This record gives sequence, C-alpha cells and structure tokens, in this order.
Amino acid sequence: MPRLPGRPDLPARAPWRSGLLVLALAGAGLGATNPSPADFEAFAADRLVDEISNELCVKGGLPLLMRMVISNCQELVEAQRGALAAVVASHTRRSNLAVASLYRSEVGGQSVLAWQVPRFRSTVLAVAGHFVLLAASSDTSQEGP
Repeated sequence: MPRLPGRPDLPARAPWRSGLLVLALAGAGLGATNPSPADFEAFAADRLVDEISNELCVKGGLPLLMRMVISNCQELVEAQRGALAAVVASHTRRSNLAVASLYRSEVGGQSVLAWQVPRFRSTVLAVAGHFVLLAASSDTSQEGP
C-alpha cells in the first residue's frame, strides 16, 4: 500500500474520495430539499396565478366586451386564487430528477361564449426548496369575434 511522503506510518488516500463524499452529501441535501407537488401548488397560487392575472387583466387578454362588463378583473382573479392554482396543478406534469424537479404546465385553450381562452404555458425548475420560472408564454392573440 502506498505511504504518504514524510509519513511512512500513514497510508496514502485517493484524492477523489473526499470529492466523491462532498458530491454525495450535496446530492443528498438537494434530494432532501426537492420541493413536493404540494409546494408547487403553493408556488402556483403565488406566481403562476399572478401571471394569468397580468395577461388577462393588465395586458388586455380579455376581449373588449368582457373588459367592459368586468371592471374589477384583478380582484376577481385574486378571489379565485385557490381554484386557479388547483387547475394549474392539475394541468402540470412533473419530472422528478431526484435532486430537482421540472414542472411543465399548460392551461387554457377552451372556448367560452365564442371567445378563445388564451393558452398559458410555463416551465418551472424546483431545486433546493426554491422555484425558478424558466419559461412562460401565452397565446393571447387568439380573440374571438
């Protein structure tokens, strides 16, 4: 067995062992803090529902007639935060990567009173107890008559 230089009483250790140990501990820590689907639903209530509210109420995603009828759009969306978060969660696919998760959501696209509801898509990375919105898009250009 090889010996350490200057210390013939101690055997030499492979330098990669400590690196492998650090990597294993980091992986275990990330795996333990990988957010759950319930954590994602709470995130959806805070962030993704705000995106929907922004698209519909602020950016004019609603047709003109509906904007005239609904004067308090943001309050209406806010009141439905829990229900909308549950809808987003039910239209989400999770890829569990053990140390992180990737959530892909797609909501909307239905027709309501001859109006095409915009389709919202998002991709969210969940890692170390946090969520990072990687991509978000919507098809708000599809308005009805």
